[in-house]
Amino acid sequence: MKPLEHIQNILSRLPNEPGIYKHFGADGTIIYVGKAKDLKKRVSSYFNRKNYENKKTRLLVKKIVDIQWIVTPTEQDALLLENSLIKEHWPVYNILLKDDKTFPYIVIKKERFPRVFSTRRVTNDGGEYFGPFTSIKSMRTVLDLCMKLYPIRSCALSLTKKNVDGGKFRVCLEYHVGNCLGPCVGHQSEDNYDLSIQSIRHVLKGNLGVVRKVLTHQMDLAVKELAFEHAGVIKSKLGSLDKYQAKSTVVHPKIDGVDVFSIVGDDSFAYVNCLLIVSGAIIRGSSFEVKRRLAQTDAELLEAAIPLIREKFNSSSREIFTSIEVHVALEKVVFSIPLKGDKKRLVEMSEQNARLFMKDRQRHQEQIDPEAATERLMDTMKSDLRLKSQPRHIECFDNSNLQGTNPTSACVVFRNGKPSKKDYRNFNIKTVEGPDDFASMKEAVSRRYARLYREEGEEGLPQLIVIDGGKGQVSHAMEAIDELHLRGKVTVVGIAKRLEELFFPGDSLPIYLDKRSPTLRVIQNMRNEAHRFSLTHHRKKRSLSSTASILDGIPGVGEATKRKLLIEFGSVAKIKKASIEELKKVCSGKIPQQIVGFFKQIEN
Repeated sequence: MKPLEHIQNILSRLPNEPGIYKHFGADGTIIYVGKAKDLKKRVSSYFNRKNYENKKTRLLVKKIVDIQWIVTPTEQDALLLENSLIKEHWPVYNILLKDDKTFPYIVIKKERFPRVFSTRRVTNDGGEYFGPFTSIKSMRTVLDLCMKLYPIRSCALSLTKKNVDGGKFRVCLEYHVGNCLGPCVGHQSEDNYDLSIQSIRHVLKGNLGVVRKVLTHQMDLAVKELAFEHAGVIKSKLGSLDKYQAKSTVVHPKIDGVDVFSIVGDDSFAYVNCLLIVSGAIIRGSSFEVKRRLAQTDAELLEAAIPLIREKFNSSSREIFTSIEVHVALEKVVFSIPLKGDKKRLVEMSEQNARLFMKDRQRHQEQIDPEAATERLMDTMKSDLRLKSQPRHIECFDNSNLQGTNPTSACVVFRNGKPSKKDYRNFNIKTVEGPDDFASMKEAVSRRYARLYREEGEEGLPQLIVIDGGKGQVSHAMEAIDELHLRGKVTVVGIAKRLEELFFPGDSLPIYLDKRSPTLRVIQNMRNEAHRFSLTHHRKKRSLSSTASILDGIPGVGEATKRKLLIEFGSVAKIKKASIEELKKVCSGKIPQQIVGFFKQIEN
């Protein structure tokens, strides 16, 4: 049976039930695992399209030679099975969480008189692992608090009942300084030791309220029994607990048992942040990089990442805050998008951490591959401005005049998002009289692209033209583009100064980009550079016109000669005083004699 016939046969047999599906490649390996509410609809959707929005999806479909599925009772069961299979097979087209670090954990060993210590290796040894912690410092802070509150052993002795009862061990220095109560020699019972371990477990889970309640009760009993020294020790422990919580609490303490998820990203990667909140304190937090393998949306990536991250953190929270709307089949878990207050601030904090992680990863990638930053910027601009191709070549126009006098226009050129100053051009407006900014813009655009198209053809045209101005300037620029028959070959956009809104030809409403958008920053830089370049040329022209007007009456002295004279001598007064020999250094022919004769005639 041919591969296509085999696939169609499978599709016809798929049930309309929840479950998971596995796509197999030619070598028999699993290349993708997915879940579905309706297996038939979901799997069939891969093969019912003629065109795919993403080339990766198209490539995946081409590689599929076989499909297997498993029906599950609920969507929740499908989610759990999907996660299990992804971890087992690591399919190349499934998302993978990458945090670029091996985070530390705190482990409570499964043994008689359990030890508590830090580790970076998580093994199936029956121990309880708490973490991961995002930094060594935060991990040590928690571990030091546990050791300060509850003296437990730090040795690796095998404290079996036989060894302890047989008197095999002797107390060490830790016992004498009060860091251990001597379970190795029977000075501390197993039940009493387990109570300390239980309290440590509460601390590691962030349940500080339970620990405080127990310590307060112990202190009250000590006071009643007049054991003031012991009560003082417990009071010191409560102080340490309060100090730790004061440093950790970032929101209202009543926000308890909550996971916070947010996501930011670009066309290639997404960055997910997770915060675990217990009693108003962040007890865990981390960010992960997720590669977009099949053009998934942010919501789809976050939906896939949440179960994986919760499992990694061993989270059982019943409430989840997210930055965007998601649909994850987690039993007895409530999802919400906070709109105000402390809950909203938690989501904003998570988003900030995700954004910082993204920038850090991008900077790291730029160090390895400098072209990566440019490529990412071009892709972002293409997406934001709805362009057909990356705007590798962008040109921006701006006008300058003073009450209609000495009108000029400037064109600045950016290549790969950076100024290309050798390509800058100035235009002295020739066909416009008076203060007509619209007509000046039309003339500059027309002259620029008539010549550029004539000399370099369509390949020399920019992918994007930016006009400094609103609808009026854009419409007149488009008149020039239409007269040159270039509509459809270039994209024109205007930027208005007041609200930094962008206008596209024919659109009645502007678009607004995020103030932090790299696209907006590039356009603003171009606008500012065009304004600077145009204004500089306008002022120079105005200065020349005001100072050189007396030279206009000299026969044979044109604009080029006047410019040379002013550059050489600096002013009309110095030209007037110059000798014929000095003038010959700048002018040729009879012009030096005519200049000298002209000024003598004026004096007489």
